[in-house]
Amino acid sequence: MANDNPSFVLKSIGNFAYESRPVPDLKSPTDVLIAVKQTGICGSDVHYWTHGAIGSFIVKAPIVLGHESAGVVVRVGDGVTSVKPGDRCALEPGIACRSCVRCKEGRYNLCPDMRFAATPPYDGTLAKYYVLPQDFCYKLPETVSLEEGALIEPAAVAVHVCKQVDVRPGSTMVVFGAGPVGLLCCAVAKAFGATRVVSVDINEERLEFAKKYAATEGFMSKRGESAEEAGRRLVEEGDFGAGVDKAIDASGAEYCIQMAMHALRPGGSFCQAGMGKPEITFPITTMCVKELNIKGSFRYAEDDYRLAIQLVASDRLDVKPLISKKVSFKEAEDAFKDVNAAKGIKILIAGPEE
Repeated sequence: MANDNPSFVLKSIGNFAYESRPVPDLKSPTDVLIAVKQTGICGSDVHYWTHGAIGSFIVKAPIVLGHESAGVVVRVGDGVTSVKPGDRCALEPGIACRSCVRCKEGRYNLCPDMRFAATPPYDGTLAKYYVLPQDFCYKLPETVSLEEGALIEPAAVAVHVCKQVDVRPGSTMVVFGAGPVGLLCCAVAKAFGATRVVSVDINEERLEFAKKYAATEGFMSKRGESAEEAGRRLVEEGDFGAGVDKAIDASGAEYCIQMAMHALRPGGSFCQAGMGKPEITFPITTMCVKELNIKGSFRYAEDDYRLAIQLVASDRLDVKPLISKKVSFKEAEDAFKDVNAAKGIKILIAGPEE
């Protein structure tokens, strides 16, 4: 078993290879060895493959990709009490230090010593085995499949985003971008009690999917229409009065961020969830005059994973419709090509043994 850990490795930009690596050791009494069974492909995985970097995180050595995973516990350390061999778990892929100020206040996603899977220099989960501390392994209820377990990671992202804008019963909102995170934000917002959720996208097919999945309505801007004009038209055509209560951008597009400022009501809330250009032109006067609440969002923090699992287990959040395709471990590279070509919503890669 020592070297029986087949892994899908990014060697350099555009260059993948399958390698047999050592099975990771349990380095702490509270560590857990998991056999990875299902892994979803995230846009960040694809970006490392196509560009070799995301901001200051640069691929300088071969790295295993993947961080949206679920698996089965194989072995546990002597100090593990929360899971046992045979348990099915969703894997939270970022290990925080647990002792800094940010960790102590529950915002461990901002830990300066975070070790996050598939973020250089740390390997990800597209392998046969992966090790995590027990407090980052979440036992799945019997009603939640391993495929659904792999989607808990992006669902937790959406939970965190919706918390950032304080979605509550009766909220009206607009979500820009109908990719996986945008769609999940629509669904989580409804689970939190939002009564109207507008999905905005330039892809008509994805917009139709969003309306069937979780959005109550859809919106597309017109050619040549400014962001201000589009925002005002969204409000007028939707009869939102002074504007929508909440706005989330999951696209990263400058136009959408600008449009959100004009679609929000005075005192409304906005959260930036999508990554785009590092700098944009921003309607700061509109933000000030409306006294908008502006927040960023980075991964997930205290209780987000647990809540995401509860929402799925209670059928308040259905992630199954987002699974467009499931492939074998040997087909991983083809799956990356499909995601890069925007084919489908979420593609899952089975573990090497599946």
